[in-house]
Parts: sequence; C-alpha cells; structure tokens
Amino acid sequence: MELKCNDVKIWKEALTSYQSRILSLSLNKPNLVCLDDFYRTQLPSLIHSRIPTPYLTQSELHSLMQWKLTRGKFRPRLLGFVAALDEEVVKSASQKAFLSLPDDLSKAVSELTVLKGVGPATASAILAAYAPDLAPFMSDEAMEAVLGQSKDYSLKQYLLLANKLREKAKELSSEDEQFTASDVERALWSSAVGAKLTASSAKAQQDTSTKSSGRKRKKSA
Repeated sequence: MELKCNDVKIWKEALTSYQSRILSLSLNKPNLVCLDDFYRTQLPSLIHSRIPTPYLTQSELHSLMQWKLTRGKFRPRLLGFVAALDEEVVKSASQKAFLSLPDDLSKAVSELTVLKGVGPATASAILAAYAPDLAPFMSDEAMEAVLGQSKDYSLKQYLLLANKLREKAKELSSEDEQFTASDVERALWSSAVGAKLTASSAKAQQDTSTKSSGRKRKKSA
C-alpha cells in the first residue's frame, strides 16, 4: 500500500488486519503476541498512570526493545545495552522526553538517545507509547512506504517521517473515523507484512508443486 492511497476503507482494512499479521508472525516468533499486547495496551497505561510526571522504567524499556526487535529485525546487542542501563537514568531521560511534547519532538528524541542502545528508532517507539498521535514508530515498513528507504535512522529522517504520517492521519480522519499517526504506521506495516506473507506462501506452494511434478516424472521414466 502506498502513502498516496486516499481510500479510507483500504487503510481501515490494513489497520484492522494488524493483529492477524502479528498472529501469523508469531508462528516463528512465539513471544510476539504477548510483547505486542504489552507495548500497545499495557505500556501506554503504565506511563500515563505516573502523574504528574510520566516516565518509563528500565524493565519497561527492556520489554519495549524486545518488542521492537521481535516485530522487526533482531539485533541482540541492543538488548544487552538496554539491560545495563541504570534505572534512574532511564527514568530521568524519559521524563525529560515526555515533557518536551507536544512542543518539541526533536528535543524529545534527543533526550532519549543519550541512553546507550537507544537510537531515533527506539526513541520513536518510546514516544509512540506515550503520544501516538504525535510520535509514530519509525518502522522499516513505514520508512519504505513514506521515504522510499529504510537505512537512514537519523533524527532528520524521523522528523520527516513523523510529519508525513501526521499529515496522512489528518487527511484520513473525519467525524466518523479517526486516525492517529501511529495508526497510519501500523496500517503501512500491516500491509507490507501481509504482502510478504502472501508472496512467501505462494512461493512455498510453487516449490511444493515443482517437487511433486519432479517425483511424477521420475516415476513415469
């Protein structure tokens, strides 16, 4: 699905299919369902329950990193870096980041990237859990769809991505249907993963058919 698509029905279907994509991937990634539930459902509530100054704990950051690496590309070194972070350092950095919103997304990201192992992409995941309408996750799939590449994980590229996803969310929203920037990211991810799963299934069927034909030829020979 391309970002320029204006059919709200298609976007809604892609977003609705998100959970089924997670379930499909969980066949090879058994922890993904629980991690995704933690990230999308439990974590936002935990962060916002810490009134008056929301923050993230070190253990929550570790679980968030597990979610990010399980849903996307697995980079075990990042888990090690996050596991070694001090609790108070994580709390302080996340408090400063959350306080920077909604006024300064760039500052919010920068407050988090002082943490070892946390780059703009992980910072975006943290901020998306706190403010999904302002700070969508910097997924490879969203970057490919919006920016045409998923190699430059810089702050500059993230700000460009976030702006375009917010614009698309505003464009798709109406009195009857509301989209956040994070909804747009998840829809793009769901669409891209769905296409990959379909292609993989078709290839598997073709390979099975080819092997079957080969066996039949051997028997007839």
